Amino acid sequence: MMKIVRHIYPVFDQLVSRDSKEWLLQQRARVIWFTGLSGSGKTTIARDVEKVLYEMGHMTMLLDGDNVRAGINNNLGFSPDDRCENIRRIAEAAKLFLDCGIITLCCFVSPTEELRQLAAEIIGPKDFIEVYVNTSIEECERRDVKGLYAKARKGEIPDFTGISAPFEPPANPAFEIKTEGRSEEECVQELLKFLVPLLQHEGVL
Repeated sequence: MMKIVRHIYPVFDQLVSRDSKEWLLQQRARVIWFTGLSGSGKTTIARDVEKVLYEMGHMTMLLDGDNVRAGINNNLGFSPDDRCENIRRIAEAAKLFLDCGIITLCCFVSPTEELRQLAAEIIGPKDFIEVYVNTSIEECERRDVKGLYAKARKGEIPDFTGISAPFEPPANPAFEIKTEGRSEEECVQELLKFLVPLLQHEGVL
């Protein structure tokens, strides 16, 4: 018969609670929601942040258009209804990671205040950290290695945010990064200085 080794963990009921998982991981789970135009640097910054958090011993998950639209949202397009459903599913997935005590970084254009509010309501306002990666459309077009903006201006991509569809900058983000004229490292370090205290667990193993 398999021997069961019991450790002294925080008390929990039938299900292992989020608090217990956070205690085990020694971190406070949060959803860090990066919003901004395509090409603004959301995923680039988030990946760098994730690497540093990993080096600090944190458990993380990064969600972006590549891994989400290739899987759970591969049946969605870019119509207003599909954009809404895209964000809803992402927020629900992020909430599951949150309940597991995992710090989740979400990198999505999420172009309207309504969509971001939907995500915040699903995740919970106290766990939703909105980070606005503020980059001008001119700079985003200059960085665009995939040529998406050029295609959008030719009408080849309908409902492209910033060209044929609007982007509403967050009115009151938790943190704003202005990327132009600054190095990637500067942006990452500035954001980490803000984030790290919010992710620390006060318990001691």
